[in-house]
Amino acid sequence: MSGSAWIGRKSRREERITPRQLAEFRVTFGALLDERPVPPGFHWCLVPDLAPAGDLGRDGHPRPGIFVPELPLPRRMWAGGEIAFAREIPPDALMERVSTVRDVVSKSGSTGPLAFVTIDHEWLADGVPVLRERQDLVYREDPKPGEKPKPQQAEPWDVESAMAFAPDATMLFRYSALTFNGHRIHYDHPYATGVEGYDGLVVHGPMQAMVMMNMASRLLGRLPSNFRYRGVSPLICGVEAVIEARPAAGGYELRTCTVDGGLTMIASAR
Repeated sequence: MSGSAWIGRKSRREERITPRQLAEFRVTFGALLDERPVPPGFHWCLVPDLAPAGDLGRDGHPRPGIFVPELPLPRRMWAGGEIAFAREIPPDALMERVSTVRDVVSKSGSTGPLAFVTIDHEWLADGVPVLRERQDLVYREDPKPGEKPKPQQAEPWDVESAMAFAPDATMLFRYSALTFNGHRIHYDHPYATGVEGYDGLVVHGPMQAMVMMNMASRLLGRLPSNFRYRGVSPLICGVEAVIEARPAAGGYELRTCTVDGGLTMIASAR
């Protein structure tokens, strides 16, 4: 089946939020979260894609060909996305996620062929829409021997707010468990370094986005109406980083940087 034949494909899942889920989320991230009953980004812990072991790819994700098209590229990354918040999520809500494949595009980049899959999610709480989301996935080839992309360097900013961010292996493991994310780059060090070519365990892109979302929520004093984020380069577990924010038209620009100036993720909140 061609990639275009998958466009419009839908799935629907639902799950009720429990006090235990919220407690586990808060004890994992502590002061990185804001104080509202359901912190922004918690929705990524709900209604995960469920696949038996036989339907997993080598990387621990559900293999392509189940919900997204089968692609001849083995490495999957959550490259970025955009969230439009309509209202807060009640802490005991029955959550429903309706997912739709919006687009499948193949391109050629500086490191070889790439495939981009865009998925739209509509989230409802007790039948009421609470947020809409676009999720951008990218698939790519395995790294060539000795291939080490040079991290992009962060430009000087007039920073209004900053906080340290240095997730350890336990935080990565807990977040993988909270989100039922089997991607081995987050917990299997030999796989992450020996197969996918990273310098260590990789910090989840959504984790970085979630922390920036919470910082933006505190600075704005409310949920942002729109939050957009994009991964720039991998953040490796154990590398000290900082999340920074500066005022921008209608809100804030945010970014995650390593202490030596490497830029790993950028975001905007309005």
